[in-house]
Amino acid sequence: MDATDLPKQRQFTSFWVAGIAAFWLATAVGGLYVIWAYENGAGVPSHAGPQWPAGTTLTAATDRPTLIFLAHPRCSCTTASLGELAEALARAKTLPKTYVVFLKPSSMPDGWEKTALWTSAQELPGATVIRDEDGREAERFGTVTSGQTLLYDVHGHLVFNGGITSARGHAGDNAGRSSLVDLLNHATPATSATDVYGCSLVAQATS
Repeated sequence: MDATDLPKQRQFTSFWVAGIAAFWLATAVGGLYVIWAYENGAGVPSHAGPQWPAGTTLTAATDRPTLIFLAHPRCSCTTASLGELAEALARAKTLPKTYVVFLKPSSMPDGWEKTALWTSAQELPGATVIRDEDGREAERFGTVTSGQTLLYDVHGHLVFNGGITSARGHAGDNAGRSSLVDLLNHATPATSATDVYGCSLVAQATS
């Protein structure tokens, strides 16, 4: 190789290394953005009506609020939501009648819904844990996202509709949990609706 070719070769090598570095950086930034967008992207909000829905098999209390928490039993994001629900109930002066409703596709075998989330839900004070065959109750309550929390007053009016985490799988103080606690403690909440973060509630076979 002629000595005069060495600078050209070094220049070519430098361009090649710079190109690889730029591609790696762009890929890394893009991947981080996808993760960030997923964690902070809210699910489809509930379109629950203002009153306790007709046709539901659940029974609303008439002496205290009724809380409905709808969940996918295999949604990792819902672990944080259940933890926030436990925290809210621990801070409540008035313990609501609580239902935790887990999706169970009819295409899946019995027991498919009884995951660690189901076990955690059973530990909530006074909670009734039920399975929702093909998401029929979720449909009646206008819900399509796991972690959706609905609170009804003694007259069957919907007073809170939303999520109780600030992002997917993120535990800690958030507007949803704070508002839920305020309502259960007979205080004026900062909001009556928040974004919900969780997996889609669809009656299909998932692992």
